[in-house]
Amino acid sequence: MLDLNLAELQQHPTPFYAYDLNLLRQTLQAAKHEAAKYDYHVHYALKANSNAPLLDQMREHGFGADCVSGNEVKAAIANGFAPEEIVFAGVGKSDEEINYALDQGIFCFNCESSHELEVLNDLAEQKGQVARIALRINPNVNANTHKYITTGLEENKFGINAWELERVLAQLQTLRHIELIGIHFHIGSQITDLTVFRNLCTRVNEFQEWFLAHNIQLQHINVGGGLGVDYYHPEQQPVPDFESYFALFHKFLELRPGQEVHFELGRALVAQCGTLISKVLYIKNGQNTNFAILDAGMTELIRPALYQSYHKIENLSSAKAEVRYDVVGPICESSDCFGKAVLLPETNRGDLIAIRTAGAYGEVMSSAYNLRDKAKAVYFQ
Repeated sequence: MLDLNLAELQQHPTPFYAYDLNLLRQTLQAAKHEAAKYDYHVHYALKANSNAPLLDQMREHGFGADCVSGNEVKAAIANGFAPEEIVFAGVGKSDEEINYALDQGIFCFNCESSHELEVLNDLAEQKGQVARIALRINPNVNANTHKYITTGLEENKFGINAWELERVLAQLQTLRHIELIGIHFHIGSQITDLTVFRNLCTRVNEFQEWFLAHNIQLQHINVGGGLGVDYYHPEQQPVPDFESYFALFHKFLELRPGQEVHFELGRALVAQCGTLISKVLYIKNGQNTNFAILDAGMTELIRPALYQSYHKIENLSSAKAEVRYDVVGPICESSDCFGKAVLLPETNRGDLIAIRTAGAYGEVMSSAYNLRDKAKAVYFQ
């Protein structure tokens, strides 16, 4: 959280999400600059954060939209994204969602099963259209991340397995209202070991050879996203290393003449610009642990409860000697905990607490559990 001071934050009722739009612009400019070196196409994954001011910045910086629901497609359209820059992925698209996307003339459907291909073909036929698709292939590449955010193994629900491709290809020959234009991969999220992406490139190259052997020329390759961010040191690395990320794909991905490469970055673009600001309600001192009870909980940021994920926690109000606290929320669940044995300056009722790197999968995953009011978003320039 850069350039935000305590006096500014104290003007707003807690809890709230604070977004640093200046840092967001720095991040988008860096990503755009590095992707442009190789003429790569970047689609922003709306599932990370779909707030309109952030979407405005994505569009203004020339990014497309990656959507995994019909409402995300609607949000992209409503916020000015061109249909030809919108990709619709997702393992369970409803007929209503597909029909809406067909009516908008979006760039591509990323299809995840043979059954989905049949349904999409039938719906496109009813409209007298031909739907452009990419086959989402499960490359069976281990992302070395949390099991709940791994998506590229055969045990996951996502994508078409390699052993199904012959049958799917034969099926495509019978579907007259579908045009195969690409292949799509996504292996997981919060990937910090770039070797994983090199392994992905190797698998993509193998699939490319397979399609060429079947006389199929693909217009584009979509390698997904998944680039992680530094949750432990957000102030030291507020902008991810896009240079190394895109350079790796340029070095190891073997393209054919005229082929485009598409990416679906989400967390890497927005995580660090967002901070959850909360206030201390109570301090409970015990023999084995102390509790700092906040007015924000898992309803505002579910990642620690869902993924056991780490977020840096800071006391913005105190500079006293440090004490260890279990930092918890008010929700009636034992899993409502942001961090255990967190070393903070001695903390008191009313202190402002910052939970960092909350711009991705924070507000967008919030809920009204316990009939909680929705926390507001505040934008800082």
